[in-house]
Amino acid sequence: MSGAGRVGGAAADGEGFDGPPPDGAPAGDQPADCVRSDGVIEVVGGDERTIVLTFDDGPNPPDTTDLLDLLAREDVPAVFFLVGERVVEHPDLVARIAADGHVLGNHSWRHEDLGDASPDVVHADLTRTLDAIRAAVPGAPVPYWRAPFGSWGATVDVAAGLGMRSMGWHTAVEDWVPPGVDELVRRMEAVAPGGVILLHDGGGDRSQTVAAVARFVPMMRERGWEFVGPAHA
Repeated sequence: MSGAGRVGGAAADGEGFDGPPPDGAPAGDQPADCVRSDGVIEVVGGDERTIVLTFDDGPNPPDTTDLLDLLAREDVPAVFFLVGERVVEHPDLVARIAADGHVLGNHSWRHEDLGDASPDVVHADLTRTLDAIRAAVPGAPVPYWRAPFGSWGATVDVAAGLGMRSMGWHTAVEDWVPPGVDELVRRMEAVAPGGVILLHDGGGDRSQTVAAVARFVPMMRERGWEFVGPAHA
C-alpha cells in the first residue's frame, strides 16, 4: 500500500501519496513493460490501455461478496491476494473467487512484515498460506505473491522457489483509510497503461472500495480501456 502512482520504490503499505503521474504515464524512469530489478511486477502489457485490478487482505464478507457480484456483472477479472487466516475463516469465498475465474495470490498468513525475516521463516509462512488456499480449492493455481507492506526482503526468491511471481503495484489508492468514493476514483485514474492497481477487499469496511470500482469500470471502458488478468507466465 503505497501512494497512488508510485512505481519505482518498494514503499511500504500505507506510506506516501505521490499523486498521479503526468498524462497517465508511469512515474519514475522504468520502462512501461515493467519487472523491477528485484523481480517485482508493477506493469503488465506494455503500452496497451489495459488495467489489472488487484485486491488484498481478504476474503472479507460482505465486501468480498459484493465485489465478486460486481465483477461478475461487469465481466472483469482480478487478482485476489489472500491472507491465510482469512482463508481458513472463509473457505467458501476463496472457492467462489476461483470459480468465478479470478486469479489467486498469496499475501502471507496474517499480514506480518516479512522484509527482515529469514528465508526459512518466509518459506514456512508462504507454504502455510498456500496449504490453506489449496485446502479451500484443491489443485488451485496460486501464481502470484505480494509482500505485506511492500516489504520484499527474501520473499521474492522464496516465492519464486514455490512457483510464484512477485506482484507489486503501479497505483495504490490508500483505500485502507477510506477517503470517499470520489477521491478513490480520482486516485485510480492515475493508472498507466498496463498498470496494476492495488485495492483492498479486506482489513476493514471496504464498501467505499466496492462503490468506487463500480463507478471506475464503466467510466474507463467508455474511455477505451480494458480490464485484464495478468498472464501466469
